[in-house]
Amino acid sequence: MLKLKNLSHHYNNQSRNIKISVLEKINLSINEGEFVSIVGKSGCGKTTLVNIVAGYIQPTGGSIFVNAEKVITPGKDRIVINQAHDLFDWMTVYQNMRLVSNDDNDINKYLSMTRLSEFADAYPYELSGGMKKRLSLARALVVDPKFIIMDEPFNSLDYQLREKLQEELLDIVRKSKKTILFVTHDIEEAVFLSDRVIVLSGKPTQIKKEIIVSLPKNRDSSIRDSMEFIHLKNIIKSEIQEVI
Repeated sequence: MLKLKNLSHHYNNQSRNIKISVLEKINLSINEGEFVSIVGKSGCGKTTLVNIVAGYIQPTGGSIFVNAEKVITPGKDRIVINQAHDLFDWMTVYQNMRLVSNDDNDINKYLSMTRLSEFADAYPYELSGGMKKRLSLARALVVDPKFIIMDEPFNSLDYQLREKLQEELLDIVRKSKKTILFVTHDIEEAVFLSDRVIVLSGKPTQIKKEIIVSLPKNRDSSIRDSMEFIHLKNIIKSEIQEVI
């Protein structure tokens, strides 16, 4: 379980001699195998929250726990995938995987799961944008983390590719049974992928609303036209629009 307990964070603006609060008393638990998305207006502190959960920065208040162990630094139990791919262009797909794992069986397993086996000898610059995203995910999976944190990973892609990768991500998550914390500004993306959607307030940011996504686990794009899907989108949209 990933647990955020009374999590707060502020910055000191020394030139103006003021404290700027970004996050305030956020409490959230994410169970093993859950897919939880965080949505909110631009600048509300989503990326700050990601950096704290990843262990890149320390909160000024509260704590984070992974299976009751306090998070102080980055660790292999939490892997971050963000907008920009972190691949080495001068290394092949397989060599990029070998950077984080020496287990050839695991490497082949996750290349197969992400449908990249036949591209093992290709270089990242030879891959499409979607394939690079799948490689980043395969590289995260081979480390065998407890949690994968995804910060707007599909933000730079066009709508059709985003939709395709969302379906592929759900399939991979079902097979790998990983726990996902997913940050996005895209309401439809959040509903399609998630078991729960957390809506953040304005600054200082708190959890404004938690929405249970009671859609079937085995989803495909046809569900986007269902009344329940549209209803959930409208609820989240309304919650975000209320934020000043």
